[in-house]
Amino acid sequence: MKKFINSIDSLLDESLRGFAKAHADIVQLNAQPRFIRRKQSTAPGKVALISGGGSGHEPLHSGFVGSGMLDAACPGQIFTSPTPDQMLAAAQAVENGGGVLFIVKNYAGDVMNFEIAAEMLDYPHETILVSDDVSFSKTHSTGRRGVAGTLIVEKIVGAAAESGADLAACKTLGDRINLATASMGVALTSCTVPALGKPIFDISENEIEMGVGIHGERGRERIAMSSATEIVDYLAGVIDEDIKPQKGQSALLHINGFGATPLMELHLVYELASRFWEKRGINICRSLVGNYTTSLDMAGCSITLSLLDDEMLRLWDAPVHTAALRWGC
Repeated sequence: MKKFINSIDSLLDESLRGFAKAHADIVQLNAQPRFIRRKQSTAPGKVALISGGGSGHEPLHSGFVGSGMLDAACPGQIFTSPTPDQMLAAAQAVENGGGVLFIVKNYAGDVMNFEIAAEMLDYPHETILVSDDVSFSKTHSTGRRGVAGTLIVEKIVGAAAESGADLAACKTLGDRINLATASMGVALTSCTVPALGKPIFDISENEIEMGVGIHGERGRERIAMSSATEIVDYLAGVIDEDIKPQKGQSALLHINGFGATPLMELHLVYELASRFWEKRGINICRSLVGNYTTSLDMAGCSITLSLLDDEMLRLWDAPVHTAALRWGC
């Protein structure tokens, strides 16, 4: 394992301090308990959006704290849920009279700890549970995982909250976006968790993992390495069958890298995926390509399709200014 590390125990804290310094115009770090919050104050009565999860998925979530998106993010240790005291402290720091909205990826630890934090809150609060991973059926015992579609929920709901939407409206909108969003990923290699010191799983040079999770969880199927077109058609086919976009419908296509895949390849995937849906009459009117919901140093990517109505499109286009996502400012 070759990584830029002084100590496994200090890695997260040193990284967060560096992140906060690099983006000191946007965010500030609370060291204990750990959370990243907006530096600039928000309008009285604005709904406070808080998300979080294990580290190793950067820029998710800390990179999306700022105007037009999150008010705070709670980073846990690598691939480990943040604790309820982090979430409670973040909520108390950023609540501004409009209540608190938690955006939570559907993983057992995240769900449990956010629920505990919510129970201790004295403010009005709601939770959006993101479950966009279509690798498994809707009836899976633990439900579908929240993956790259989380960013889309955070951006659109963040814009709504910034424009003055109340807590109930933001909650309803977030649930609607989640239902209109489907993702699926593929891994070419495993990732290496520093504390483990070796890849999470073994995979041969001529194999790929279809439907892999963002923590290196095994997917739905391991198959032989094939052409980019065949891989994209497989992923897009599963997404299309699940979300069933209608001809003429507008959509956002998000190609997300897992951390070790070059942009050249990610843009190739975008070309192939957009071609897949354009042949079916889908209007790919918005795009996002890059490393946004990563899995440390995993080689691979995910495809996300979000079906957009006029309100969602307007809110996606609304100004945003964060470390990792910014336009219109």
